[in-house]
Amino acid sequence: MKIAVVGIGYVGLGNAAVLAARHDVVMLDIDEHKVTQVNDRVSPLDEAELAQFLVTQPLSLKATSDASTAFEGADVVIIATPTDYDPERNFFDTSTVESVAHDVARFAPRATVVIKSTIPVGFTRRLREELPSLSIYFSPEFLREGTALQDCLHPSRIVVGGSDERARQIGALLLEASADPETPVLFTGSTEAEAIKLFANTYLAMRVAFFNELDSYAMSHDLGPREIIEGVGLDPRIGQHYNNPSFGYGGYCLPKDTKQLLANYESVPQNIMGAIVDSNTTRMDFIADDILSREPKVVGLHRLVMKAGSDNFRTSSIQEIMRRLKAEGVTVIVYEPTLDADEFHDCEVVRDVAELKASADIIIANRRTPELDDVPGKVYTRDIYGRD
Repeated sequence: MKIAVVGIGYVGLGNAAVLAARHDVVMLDIDEHKVTQVNDRVSPLDEAELAQFLVTQPLSLKATSDASTAFEGADVVIIATPTDYDPERNFFDTSTVESVAHDVARFAPRATVVIKSTIPVGFTRRLREELPSLSIYFSPEFLREGTALQDCLHPSRIVVGGSDERARQIGALLLEASADPETPVLFTGSTEAEAIKLFANTYLAMRVAFFNELDSYAMSHDLGPREIIEGVGLDPRIGQHYNNPSFGYGGYCLPKDTKQLLANYESVPQNIMGAIVDSNTTRMDFIADDILSREPKVVGLHRLVMKAGSDNFRTSSIQEIMRRLKAEGVTVIVYEPTLDADEFHDCEVVRDVAELKASADIIIANRRTPELDDVPGKVYTRDIYGRD
């Protein structure tokens, strides 16, 4: 079977890699550098296991920037392009998904289209009406940054928005690519599948927000947050997981998915969804104020990325802290090895972690790292457990 995967990101490359173990996979991306890297078996993403998988496994995998080459003769096309939240429209920008679907209709009209990009509730139904000749399905992805390969090999569940024969073939294809034959496979309506994705990520954001607000309370009353969190988590209905305080939720999915779900609530009464979105701003304001209360002259940022094993710092909470500090006149310097620039948002970028330690009065780090163990008095973090 020939499978085309559009978008060389965590979702696209993770799925392409596991599918290429059994099928002929062609990746499509407008970034020529990423295309070259995939063809050279070099991972464009900062994920060690995925990088190793590409060079050690016998994969039928190649990449191109030409749509006709990717789509011609394809049995399945997986769309994994970015759908950023547009604050002006109060909606996801789905233009890349729509553009790819139109290209598939032109070059491979008989192919089964599987959308894995996150989309608004109701989008698949509208796209089917626009392109009635195409077989279009939505199958949400639940990957975590830094563990894309493991999450493709060991998915928590496989959801397919459809119940006909083609939908069942998609479910079988994704199950075959996993290493867990007992993975639950759920077939739903397309709109229900879209809602599953948004509600799942919003619940995760709510959990992050809850433990962050618990931490804010403990800080304000000079209490030990770890003891409270562990006592709360011993209730088996809550559990000792996904409970590590941070500066706020960020990354590719949670900020935009929560806002998109809230937009879908336009005519539906709600309180919790709006509070989840607002709570992240409140947390970052609280953290920035706490740092400012220490009256630093120079604040150093140790890494812009959200967590270890990721190269993503889009909408990372530490950036929002940085903006708040700069607005109050604090000098901010940034240590981020993935940056190839001398400045980042008008902040000096330092190349050496030793320079960061020497220059900064306070070093803020969303997550602890052994690199900073020798300057514990300078480190500001809310990381309790040393994990994501």
